[in-house]
Amino acid sequence: MSETIVVLTEESLNDGDAKNLLTLVGDEPTTLLVLIPNDRHKNVLAEFFHHLSLLEFSGAFRDLSQGQPSAEESRVSAEAALESSLRVAESHGIPARGFIATGNAVESLVEAVAEHGARQAVVITRPHAVADTLHTDWANQAQDRLGVPVLHLYSGSGFIGGS
Repeated sequence: MSETIVVLTEESLNDGDAKNLLTLVGDEPTTLLVLIPNDRHKNVLAEFFHHLSLLEFSGAFRDLSQGQPSAEESRVSAEAALESSLRVAESHGIPARGFIATGNAVESLVEAVAEHGARQAVVITRPHAVADTLHTDWANQAQDRLGVPVLHLYSGSGFIGGS
């Protein structure tokens, strides 16, 4: 029987993410259940401070002036991210299926873990200076609610988020 690992990712899986997931999967028959949040807009103020903390002044003000995407733009973006993620996983030999998570992303992760009897969950995000430092990121929220390990990876890298 194939094990299910639930993966909540903030953006499309990329080759680096797939390689990290392959390491986690090992030789066990595993299927990924990929969750892409429908509402992936950024908290403008949090992103502003994140850029400032990294001394990315132009990025801070550019994001501040762009505003938020429309609901339709968010939906189309999430669907494209899911399709891309499934293609990347399959190209690395990892069977995958997924869905767009509506509402609270962490709640969707918790529900998917329970529904599929998953024994592992992975959260893949960009670094978020404030949320990661204060342990309010998705991985920490999920770990507080689940009885399974939650691995926090930073997208495209081998870095593991702190818990």
